[in-house]
Amino acid sequence: MSTATDKRKAPAGERVADWADGRLGIYSLAKANMRKIFPDHWSFMLGEVALYSFIIIILTGVYLTLFFHPSMNEVEYHGSYVPMQGVLMSEAYASTLDISFDVRGGLLIRQIHHWAALIFLAAMMVHMMRVFFTGAFRKPREINWLFGFLLFVLGMFTGFTGYSLPDDLLSGTGVRFMQGAILSVPIVGTYLSMFLFGGEFPGGDIVARFYSIHILLLPGIMLGLLVAHLILVFYHKHTQFAGPGRTNNNVVGMPLLPIYMAKAGGFFFLVFGVISVISAIATINPIWALGPYRPDLVSTGAQPDWYMGFSEGLIRVMPGWEINLWGHTLVLGVFIPLVIFPLVLVSIAVYPFIESWVTGDKREHHILDRPRNAPTRTAFGVAWLTWYFVLLIGGGNDLWATHFHLSINSITWFVRIFFFAGPVLAFVITKRICMGLQRRDKDKVLHGRESGIIKRLPHGEFVEVHEPLTQEALHTLTAHQQYTPREIGPTVDENGVERKVSRTERLRARLSKAYYGKDNQVAKPTVEEYKEITSGHGHH
Repeated sequence: MSTATDKRKAPAGERVADWADGRLGIYSLAKANMRKIFPDHWSFMLGEVALYSFIIIILTGVYLTLFFHPSMNEVEYHGSYVPMQGVLMSEAYASTLDISFDVRGGLLIRQIHHWAALIFLAAMMVHMMRVFFTGAFRKPREINWLFGFLLFVLGMFTGFTGYSLPDDLLSGTGVRFMQGAILSVPIVGTYLSMFLFGGEFPGGDIVARFYSIHILLLPGIMLGLLVAHLILVFYHKHTQFAGPGRTNNNVVGMPLLPIYMAKAGGFFFLVFGVISVISAIATINPIWALGPYRPDLVSTGAQPDWYMGFSEGLIRVMPGWEINLWGHTLVLGVFIPLVIFPLVLVSIAVYPFIESWVTGDKREHHILDRPRNAPTRTAFGVAWLTWYFVLLIGGGNDLWATHFHLSINSITWFVRIFFFAGPVLAFVITKRICMGLQRRDKDKVLHGRESGIIKRLPHGEFVEVHEPLTQEALHTLTAHQQYTPREIGPTVDENGVERKVSRTERLRARLSKAYYGKDNQVAKPTVEEYKEITSGHGHH
């Protein structure tokens, strides 16, 4: 009797996996990284909202490109939207009407695409503020801050080119506004305008050029930046808030697989669902109510999307200054805001390097700051947001005037005044609030939390009983580092030779004192103070 050995074949899926692993090394890569730990905090979802919104934009954008005709050739409309029948319009506008009324699901996809773009930029802005206020941009994440900043800026211009594509009266007014800003650039403004529009405004190529930029150039760059951003997040490991067991050398949280991926997948569909519901019940950019663009018409109440309101506000509230030099007119009322806008963006981009230079802090940071413990940085952030919202009011001064029955001149002067006063007031108030919160934290550490229970002592005095904080709460309130301001040091050495101190070094010392001087941080309670109070002396 002979014995035969039966060799069973592996399942088809396992054979495919083995084949791929032999050529790509997927198994070893997955084994090393799929159990990577991610911390759990609600604020980290802001970045996920931006990521998922971007994915939704790409998916809906691909669908829309199948039906859109990026041409400014004039046609007569004979579609299903009766009020526009027989009207001359560009092919771009006509195809957008067809998408809205004749393509199955086209209007909903258009709405989802536009709402997702607005939510993407809103989530990006709030996410950047979270990173800024918690100090998550510090070493080794300065490059990742730049990647995120570029994603936000490119998203602004991608949105602008996107809502300009339908060639309706509102988007055409926005393009005309942009062309006027370009013309204000000395010497080269007219050449830039002629190059961009392919001749005199509005030209015949602007929609086709914006289409290529909108669906190919900018999204391609953004996708590359997004991949690089996520790779650096994975490589540097995620930041985390201070807490027991959390250090610069570890991460406390959940593994990527299966817990984090399951939560992320569910959150993606939640974001998709919310955007779809908003798109189904709230109409945005109803181009059929505005009509096709004509250079001799201006849409009433024309407003850009919120993320471009900052730039428009700068121009609207700027006085109409002009200078005539050598037979040329320099329109300062438009050119100065055009210069301020990129300068503000650059200052935001390079802030991590400025703070690192001022403080001289070159260490790696993986534990986040509480905003109150970095009052100067927090005050700068609130001042910038105040400036932004003040200019947002300026960008919609006509709508504020009509809706609230105010004088447009009064609104414009309000914006001009608070353009300078608003950020200063916000800086001072925010800094004082942060200092007050630091003092409150110190008091809670030393005396505990107010319980609301009133107790009468034997000698008749009434006191409120304070509950001691848990060890976890004590750690959270005292885990932050406190810095010593940078000092210039002695200007004369032991031999009596005077050392020359550069202006840069003096400036750096002053700025360091402004960041970490005695008026910027409350000293943490010492162990001796805590033991003395909790031992019974003056503690109830």
